[in-house]
Amino acid sequence: MTAAVIVGCNGQDGRLLFDYLDAKGYQLTGIARNEIRGVCPPLLQDINICNSDQIDRLLQILQPDEIYYLAAFHHSSEDVPLGNAKLYRHSHEIHVEGLLNFLEGAKRHAPASRLFYAASSHVFGHALESPQDEMTPINPNSPYGITKANGYFLVRNYRELHGLFACNGILYNHESTLRAQSFVTQKIITTAIKIKYGLCSELILGDLAATVDWGYAPDYVEAMHSILAADYPDDYVISTGIPHTVQDFVQITFELLGLDWRKYVHEDKKIIGRSSAMLVGNSDKLRRTTKWQPSVDLKQMIYKLIEAKGGFNE
Repeated sequence: MTAAVIVGCNGQDGRLLFDYLDAKGYQLTGIARNEIRGVCPPLLQDINICNSDQIDRLLQILQPDEIYYLAAFHHSSEDVPLGNAKLYRHSHEIHVEGLLNFLEGAKRHAPASRLFYAASSHVFGHALESPQDEMTPINPNSPYGITKANGYFLVRNYRELHGLFACNGILYNHESTLRAQSFVTQKIITTAIKIKYGLCSELILGDLAATVDWGYAPDYVEAMHSILAADYPDDYVISTGIPHTVQDFVQITFELLGLDWRKYVHEDKKIIGRSSAMLVGNSDKLRRTTKWQPSVDLKQMIYKLIEAKGGFNE
């Protein structure tokens, strides 16, 4: 039986990946803050990913075939801002220190393990070219992007220097029914449904012209699995390659609900805490190597998200 450890198992991707691998018959250990799902070694009921001794012991006992490091510290541009130093420290702890413990633990105690790290399109920052691929210069400009880039280079270093089967997945925006309400896509869908049923009268957004490469999260966890099933370890962009504006997302959502978005949606750029670069990914390498393809387009994805929230119930 194939064994896997999923770090960050209670996030959107972690929950989807846990269910996906469970359906394939994997023996799973999921690690989240203050919780372990699935197989848990004795004396390790509460694991801190920043405790190297605990991670060493975990990997030594479990000897997992696969490790998925999906833990992330998300901070929306519309959230209450943290102090910059505090944001860097939290991001570094999750994206770098915890990852380093798993890389070093795998090197010493489970060298046959295959490790996937969930990097981010934010490692490109204000990208020097578009679309971005695996050869695009890393150019982060935010605490999230900088620390994700640090993790990205750690993975490459352990692969090249220590021979680990360690891979980076450079993930572009991806949505599902499990996405947190703080994300703009959920705000759009939830508010549009409320408007449809007379529970709300307007939707205020920060920048309708912002451009995003949106994919469907269940497709992206399949890509993670495919990357670790490849013959050789490597780094891959995971994206649709199709840019859409926030206005596109709004218009499709409201049209699917039988509403004219222009009657209800207002723009207020003061609510945006930081500017965002246009990031669009070229995932040709992933598609050639693993035969992965997105299963839905943006409209089909939005339909699924509305349906899951009961938006079509009359």
